[in-house]
Amino acid sequence: MQYKVVHMEEGKDPTAGSRVGQTRVLPQRVLQLLVLFLVLCFTFSVVSIYMIRYFGINNVVTSIKPILVPCNHEPLGLDQWIEPPSNLMHKMSDEELFWRATFVPRVSKYPFERVPKVAFMFLTKGPLPLAPLWERFFKGHEGKYSIYIHSLPTFEADFPSGSVFYKRQIPSQVSEWGRMSMCDAERRLLANALLDISNERFVLLSESCIPLHNFTTIYDYVIGSKYSFMGAFDDPGPYGRGRYNYNMLPEVNVSDWRKGSQWFEVSRKLAVYIVQDTRFYPKFLNFCRPACYVDEHYFPTMLTIQAGGLLANRSLTWVDWSRGGAHPATFGASDVTEEFFLKRLYEGHSCLYNGQPSSVCYLFARKFSPSALQALFLLAPKFLGF
Repeated sequence: MQYKVVHMEEGKDPTAGSRVGQTRVLPQRVLQLLVLFLVLCFTFSVVSIYMIRYFGINNVVTSIKPILVPCNHEPLGLDQWIEPPSNLMHKMSDEELFWRATFVPRVSKYPFERVPKVAFMFLTKGPLPLAPLWERFFKGHEGKYSIYIHSLPTFEADFPSGSVFYKRQIPSQVSEWGRMSMCDAERRLLANALLDISNERFVLLSESCIPLHNFTTIYDYVIGSKYSFMGAFDDPGPYGRGRYNYNMLPEVNVSDWRKGSQWFEVSRKLAVYIVQDTRFYPKFLNFCRPACYVDEHYFPTMLTIQAGGLLANRSLTWVDWSRGGAHPATFGASDVTEEFFLKRLYEGHSCLYNGQPSSVCYLFARKFSPSALQALFLLAPKFLGF
């Protein structure tokens, strides 16, 4: 029997030959992939050149929409915080409005040139029959005043676009004389006026009020005053302390009970006090109802407790109670005469202004009927100064 002998050299790997074959095959595959990639690049380049020539480069570039769109909103500037609302007919509730209105800067110095304004707040049922007289009063004094009107919600004003009263109505609710809803309306007026950071003084007026002096005189008088003009006197009789309810304790003591005219003028600081109040409001809501007339007691009492030293304890609005009754006298066309202005409105008055004696005690007067408008127009240049 013959045997085939295969001699193996020491250190030789029998698979070495197959590995050499694999290394020859791999470069061929890489080369094929590279050729395919170059062909694709060439094809894409040809197509791109064709699209650019046919459609134009702008169309090709702009047709590609970015996935992430950058935000182009400008950062908030100071003007956006200090500009008054462009539209008074907002959708805030009273709770939201009062919260927003009581934002108070903690730094007393304003970082901009602030011209203090007087807010004229008209509390009405509907139209303003004496508006033409007020138009003449405000003319030429833009930037020093602002106007707010609280009327019945159903009333739609038709002031022309050039009127100072155009679009000056605020969101309103029904208010009843002698009820807390009347004070709610006044707080609503104050709160809306507080949204304008430039409003410094706040005057409450009715549709039957007239100014007794020109704008400059009234503006300088209220802006220059150290005190707010709200009557707050202690009446020991049945129409004063006689209306007090001991259920108001402990927030309101009978010794703090005050009475005053509904028609007031207050500083911005006191306006904030009125709007932000939640301590005294429930007491007056629940325990001052007719024959306790809350509009005569709520603000005078509350401010006497919180800031009595800032009150002048008098009103700037003249009224005639000489005829008696629950309401003051109303004046028509036949009442408005030169003698009426001299004897009733301007003479015989004395008061304190910033601690000094003064004969100028009233800046406004009421109640004047629509029939008095023509007579007031005729006498205004001589007596009212406009």
